[in-house]
Amino acid sequence: MDRTLELLKLAKDGDQDAKEQLITENLGLVWAVARRFMRRGHELEDLYQIGCIGLMKCIDKFDLSFDVKFSTYAVPMISGEIKRFLRDDGMIKVSRTLKETAYKVKRAREEIMNQTGVEPKLEELSKLLEIDEEEIVASLEANVEVESIHKTVYQNDGNSVYLIDKLADQEDESEELLNHIVLEELVSGLEEVERKIIQMRYYENKTQTEIAREIGISQVQVSRLEKKILLKMRDEYYRCGI
Repeated sequence: MDRTLELLKLAKDGDQDAKEQLITENLGLVWAVARRFMRRGHELEDLYQIGCIGLMKCIDKFDLSFDVKFSTYAVPMISGEIKRFLRDDGMIKVSRTLKETAYKVKRAREEIMNQTGVEPKLEELSKLLEIDEEEIVASLEANVEVESIHKTVYQNDGNSVYLIDKLADQEDESEELLNHIVLEELVSGLEEVERKIIQMRYYENKTQTEIAREIGISQVQVSRLEKKILLKMRDEYYRCGI
């Protein structure tokens, strides 16, 4: 077993020495992340101390079942802790208008979900609330820390699969809503066969073999198509600046 994983397992079993060793070995990572937030009105040392808190939370929350490097998981957690500090300390301010818009979007989304059971699209919310799509996205982004929904986090059938659900905290409903909206927009732009594969793979949790049998192609072809579709979605994500 990888040394880091061994230490994580020991730390989760209550071994304080293992936890301290993990912290010591990843302090360089904390410094690297903290430097990204320099010139925000706080000393680098203060940001580093906050980042260390994020690192400790990461150790506590890391799931050993994830086939992902600890550092890959730790970076957004450390970054998120520093961002929360800056936001709560008043360095990142959210206007009352944006907060109110985000609240209206959440309420509208809940009502539509309760009535139809279907996740509303961004265009639908925009028409219902008579608010520009750009303003809706801005209001949600202003209240949450948005991570990429296309990180490669584990291997399945020998191929990289991108994370659609976030690895970090899932407690913020606005963050969850924004990810749903972005995902629905990306899926809606796919071709019919591509949408069907994503639907079966990620919404119905079917294996590549099951999908291959249903649409009449080989598992290898499904694997290649899935990877191609996810890359296409990721490229569209960055192209549109979502």
